[in-house]
Amino acid sequence: MYILIAGLLILGVIVFLLYRNNRQKQKANSNLHEQKEKIEAALQKLKSTQQQLIHSEKMASLGELTAGIAHEIQNPLNFVNNFSDVNKELIAEMKEEIRKGNLEEAKAIASDIEENEAKINHHGRRADGIVKGMLQHSRSSSGQKEPTDINALADEYLRLAYHGLRAKDKSFNASQKTDFDKSIGSINIVPQDIGRVILNLITNAFHAVDEKEKGSPDHYEPTVLVRTKKIGNKVEIQVGDNGNGIPKNILDKIFQPFFTTKPTGQGTGLGLSLAYDIVKAHGGELRVETMEGKGTIFIITIPIK
Repeated sequence: MYILIAGLLILGVIVFLLYRNNRQKQKANSNLHEQKEKIEAALQKLKSTQQQLIHSEKMASLGELTAGIAHEIQNPLNFVNNFSDVNKELIAEMKEEIRKGNLEEAKAIASDIEENEAKINHHGRRADGIVKGMLQHSRSSSGQKEPTDINALADEYLRLAYHGLRAKDKSFNASQKTDFDKSIGSINIVPQDIGRVILNLITNAFHAVDEKEKGSPDHYEPTVLVRTKKIGNKVEIQVGDNGNGIPKNILDKIFQPFFTTKPTGQGTGLGLSLAYDIVKAHGGELRVETMEGKGTIFIITIPIK
């Protein structure tokens, strides 16, 4: 009898312990599920904030371009308008020559009109290309690589960045130098992304020389150089300036997210960080060489595939 009672007591204790253990597990699982939901919500919020910051940085760079785009697009539009006016006059002359029976003269005028039409078409396509480039820069990257003339891409952003800064500050001026390796041809890249990197580096270079000029003697000539070079199975894109250089105490921080030397509200601190990530995503490398008081060179290295 006592053995039976003892056995029941032991069984009761075991059942109680199992029940308590099960309850604790259920509570732990509930807490774990709750924590998981909080972490997932926080991660989603972080991703959303990251996308907003990236979009903000992209729109800021597009804002830098806007005035430059307006300047660049005005040139081909002027050509289109001028040649259209000339053709209008030539058509009137041609009609007059036809009326007089001077067919040879009318044919010569028609040839001039045809040449002008070709020029109108060329400059119209040029304006179209600028607009498409702006739209390509502003929209989200497809991530698809395509054959791209890296020299033309770098040259385009150099001019747009320069005229963009000139439009905002008429006192701004800087020499622009290029040294393009014509043997490169087209390389497979995501043009929106690499274009954004090049634009960021060029804009930073112009800001660097402008800052130095404001505190330098009259003999200083602010200069920004963009160079491309084919080295084996890789392409190098260099953006250099003769500004003040980067101080050693911040050199190892410049590619960190949110690090900026600009005043509050004038930069997200994401430009170089995003540039670094974009180049890495292309299997490349972004490095910097600088000398305080002398200038800085950012070097993009991208494999040719």
